[in-house]
Amino acid sequence: MELKPYLKERCKIVDKALNEFLPAARTRPKTIHEAMRYSLFAGGKRLRPILCLAAAEACDSDYKNALAPAGAVECIHTYSLIHDDLPCMDDDELRRGVPTSHVKYGEGIAVLAGDALLTIAFEILAKTPATKRYDVGAYISELAVASGSRNLIGGQVADLEGEGSDILLSPPQLKFIHQSKTAALLTASIRLGGMTADATPKKVEALTIYGQSLGLAFQVIDDILDVTQTSEKLGKSAGKDEATAKSTFPALFGLEKSRQKAGQLTRRAHDALKPFGKKADRLHEIADYLLDRDY
Repeated sequence: MELKPYLKERCKIVDKALNEFLPAARTRPKTIHEAMRYSLFAGGKRLRPILCLAAAEACDSDYKNALAPAGAVECIHTYSLIHDDLPCMDDDELRRGVPTSHVKYGEGIAVLAGDALLTIAFEILAKTPATKRYDVGAYISELAVASGSRNLIGGQVADLEGEGSDILLSPPQLKFIHQSKTAALLTASIRLGGMTADATPKKVEALTIYGQSLGLAFQVIDDILDVTQTSEKLGKSAGKDEATAKSTFPALFGLEKSRQKAGQLTRRAHDALKPFGKKADRLHEIADYLLDRDY
């Protein structure tokens, strides 16, 4: 199957699973369940859950064994976007091409919708079948660490503290933000996929290197697109990084060197997949697709 039809098919599979995992919109109290679903089903690439499924397949497993962690990761990702868009954070009014949660439902419900998605992620994750090497506790620890103060939340804190300064962050500081805020959850998605396949520690480590490299490359391209694309194309506010004096790869290195950096990181991701041979073809294709994307 060509990559784009594959991605479209996997999106449908993930959406179907998420629809089954979440309470129905009419569940009391209705407002919170509507708000959770509004942001979760507003669109998006479903990159993290698709990578989770593809990693399971690269390790000789049925992707269906990875549906619970794939859904859990997407709930975490969506929660982070809801909170990231709040007036006290990045103060954005557009996400995935629609008004952000706090614009639609108000700040209080938006905060609670994010909290609810964060919480239900672990309820969903607990449904993951155990393997010989990995039990439910290992899955929960994996996602909790990636989502916590040392990674996703820590990256957001460093990002907030770096905004609005006349002095740009240093390259190591910027790398820390991107590794924590973006690459950590993406890497956890891929590792969880491998873990559901009972992958050996050596294979999980290879998937880790792939995920870390891909995650950084993804964020570098995101930084570039914020400068070069429109809000309509991106489905979120373009030009926001420059307007808030945020340190980004283009701000530190310029567009051309940033593109070169993304290419280097993508090549490192490809190299990490050598132990999987042809079984990792989808992961290779996704890496190239993300490097060349324009939204």
